[in-house]
Amino acid sequence: MEKVITILDKKQSHFNKISPDCSLSDAFGRMSSQNAEYLSVVDDNEKFLGILTEHDIARKTVYSNQSPDKINVKEVMNTKIPFANIDDSIHYCILLMKQYHTRYLPVFESFSFRGIISRDDILEEAMHSKKSIFDEKEEMELHYSY
Repeated sequence: MEKVITILDKKQSHFNKISPDCSLSDAFGRMSSQNAEYLSVVDDNEKFLGILTEHDIARKTVYSNQSPDKINVKEVMNTKIPFANIDDSIHYCILLMKQYHTRYLPVFESFSFRGIISRDDILEEAMHSKKSIFDEKEEMELHYSY
């Protein structure tokens, strides 16, 4: 079974990150400009603190009387999430995501933050590594069946 490192090696080497002291408005602006669904929350020493997702921002701003400019990332970020190690199998990560109802897993190597994998990353890897199951005709039908 393939390992998580396979997915991380194919992703961009930089992280979409933000400081815990930034406002939700700043975070949402950064997500929009980077076309990202989540941001890694890191401190000044690049220590991973949590994840902030579009869903987190939407939930907080809809149910709060405060302006997104007045709410800090640290008040909303998700810190109670499972994590994976670079040597974990992709199958194990799927089970973790399912068990904890999450779409994102931070990945570590010996306590060092390496990145985040998402359900979409896993799906893309599955499609890439199983591409041979499609013949050319089926692939064409998939692209033009709208």
